[in-house]
Amino acid sequence: MIHETAIIDPKARIGQNVTIGPWTWIGPDVEIGDECVIGSHVVVRGPTRIGLQNRIFQFSSIGEDCQDKKYNGEPTELVVGDRNVFRECTTIHRGTIQDQSLTQIGSDNLFMGYVHVAHDCMIGDHNIFANGSTLAGHVHVGDHVILGGFTGVHQFCKIGSHAFTAVSSVVVQDIPPYVMAQGHNAVPRTINSEGLRRRGFSADAIAQVKRAYKTLYRQGLTLDEALTQLRAMERPEVDLMVDFIGESTRGIIR
Repeated sequence: MIHETAIIDPKARIGQNVTIGPWTWIGPDVEIGDECVIGSHVVVRGPTRIGLQNRIFQFSSIGEDCQDKKYNGEPTELVVGDRNVFRECTTIHRGTIQDQSLTQIGSDNLFMGYVHVAHDCMIGDHNIFANGSTLAGHVHVGDHVILGGFTGVHQFCKIGSHAFTAVSSVVVQDIPPYVMAQGHNAVPRTINSEGLRRRGFSADAIAQVKRAYKTLYRQGLTLDEALTQLRAMERPEVDLMVDFIGESTRGIIR
């Protein structure tokens, strides 16, 4: 299961039924969970913890030192959940001590070719990052988010669950949950209604999300006025949007 040309540091911990391809390098303080498949010419540096049944394609770099000029070799960490797919030439960097010393990726995410995830990013579950999409440092992404190809996300931005960006979008402020965004700089276009239907949201829940979107973006209200009306709706799917906006530090796209 491990090719004879793979280089694995004796201090690395490799789980059961792991496949490691030719010319791959696994460094010290790396932990790889059971049933992972790692292709050829992959570099995994630590401290890095990788969960179960992940697949890493050729020429990817996982857990490398970050590109932040403040980084000075501190032992920061990358933690990866289960069943993620990292396609060719994906690059994932560890965190910095200026944040939580941690880059974290959840489970069941797809990172297509040439995706970059910078230091201190926090990524949830069931996301899709299309080819060439790039997250700068300290970006937070919720669950069930889709980033179109070559989307670029500015540092410290947050992207809410079920959001969607069009190809080549440039994100410089936070995108609330459910919102489809497009442009340079990205602006709101509509809600991700098709994605919500595919994930089992009821027709009534989707209608409430549409109503919340119109309140936020189509009625000419200030943000505070819109939030007052959203809170009055008292719907759990709308509360997700309210909570997200309340925690925003860069401001939301409008």
